[in-house]
Amino acid sequence: MRILSIETSCDDTSIAIVEATGKASKTAAPTFIVHENIVSSQTATHRQWGGVVPNLAKREHIKNLPKIYHTLTKEHSDILENVGMSSRINLIAVTVGPGLEPALWAGIEFAKKLSEKLNVPLVGANHLEGHLYSFLLPRSNVNGQMSNVGIAFPAVALLVSGGHTMLLHMKDLLHWKLLGETRDDAVGEAFDKVARMLGLPYPGGPEIEKLAKKGNPKAITFPRPMMREENYDFSFSGLKTAVLYYIKKSFPRESALSPRKSAAADIAAAFQSATIDVLVTKAIRAVREFGAQSVILCGGVAANTALRETLARAAGIAGATFIAPEKEYNTDNAAMIAAAAYINTFRKKKYPMEANGNLSL
Repeated sequence: MRILSIETSCDDTSIAIVEATGKASKTAAPTFIVHENIVSSQTATHRQWGGVVPNLAKREHIKNLPKIYHTLTKEHSDILENVGMSSRINLIAVTVGPGLEPALWAGIEFAKKLSEKLNVPLVGANHLEGHLYSFLLPRSNVNGQMSNVGIAFPAVALLVSGGHTMLLHMKDLLHWKLLGETRDDAVGEAFDKVARMLGLPYPGGPEIEKLAKKGNPKAITFPRPMMREENYDFSFSGLKTAVLYYIKKSFPRESALSPRKSAAADIAAAFQSATIDVLVTKAIRAVREFGAQSVILCGGVAANTALRETLARAAGIAGATFIAPEKEYNTDNAAMIAAAAYINTFRKKKYPMEANGNLSL
């Protein structure tokens, strides 16, 4: 099956062409070839506002989608041809949620028109399922060749992004159970808010990670909320508040949003360390409780190198294999939406063709 997929849940506009083969079942995983995965970032547009403005995001999606599709038609004329052709695309998939509803509608309306033009079936896809299945997308091996990953079940999946923090127990590709999620701020949201406290630009996650490399994570002891509680829920609001109080107390004569550079690096390092401790501790506890053979890390925050390395080490000690997508597939992209749509054909799961900002797994 050759899938054209569209992702506009937040501030990245993306269209991909993905070829999928094989079954998704309790014992088998499909194989994917990513022919193209174009992502157009809106970071420059939203940076001046310190975060994503929904209607601005919608405007940019409406402007970017035709441009990206035009690029695809030029570079993949063997797959996408001009009006009047018989398309070699078998399915169009578009994100219907969760996300910013104005942004989601931009992608949905574009997908509807494209489906009619190409006479190809259209399905909705869940953005979170896209992140969850992104580890199945091909990665480069030591020889630079692309290959698909193998996975042993049961598995524990840690999904961390700007809007979500979830821990899942996966029996196989088609069946999973939500073990816990954040009760307040998602981890990516906490990174962005702490970045603003430190006077760092949006998006805050990469900026915190970069600054943390210059600091001492042991210079400050921040709390590890809910880390020792015997459940799999998370809370990062208290940690974020602890950072704010530390800044105000330690630098009363300076702007609470801009402590001196050396101190800011220590704050970033200590905050990042506290966050990673909580995430890894809970994930590894689940590995041991459920006898997981694999640990999957996915979502935008999964691009954080310190988190990847720490969880990989801990998983190895616990006897589980660590799996994470290529970094280009951690952040929002259309290739992962194609993977989710394909696997849902085996789950016989369908989503209404309407934006649902609060859609969950």
